[in-house]
Amino acid sequence: MAITKAKKQALVAQYAEWIQNSQAMILTSYIGLSVPEMEQLRRDIRSAGGEFHVVKNTLARLAFKEAGLDIKLESFLGDTAIGFAFADAPAVAKAIVDFAKEAEVVQVKGGYLGDKLVDREEIIALAKVPPLPVVRGQLLGVLMAPANKLARILAEPGRQIAGVLDAYAKKDAAPEAA
Repeated sequence: MAITKAKKQALVAQYAEWIQNSQAMILTSYIGLSVPEMEQLRRDIRSAGGEFHVVKNTLARLAFKEAGLDIKLESFLGDTAIGFAFADAPAVAKAIVDFAKEAEVVQVKGGYLGDKLVDREEIIALAKVPPLPVVRGQLLGVLMAPANKLARILAEPGRQIAGVLDAYAKKDAAPEAA
């Protein structure tokens, strides 16, 4: 059944909205994926802060052109589904790459990181980046390290004096116990 021109325009507008709101887009091939597997992949991506949609190649190319993005035509050949990362690009990339390892029918074609065209290997490298909460924790640890060290240095003389006083108190208490 043919799609009306109005429906095509609505799809291009929807794709353009997803593109504009995404930090990254990961183009995949999904042929041979069962419905339960597709639903599992969508759940994994949704929990990572993204969405996974099957797109029409011609309409997706139009939306990408409207967004001002370079297009790699081989990425839009055959069946195409796109993982849109709205919150955490590495987490969405990890969800797709990990799922592709289990279900070999899912193949990463390439994608976009912001407005930069990236290839399959760069998507796989992005998937290896720790999730955003882990990176924030690591950054916080790096920022807090000097303050923690300063606090320990400032507290050390007081700890040493307390240790000396405690030793004298134990020394004075020891003869009384004998």
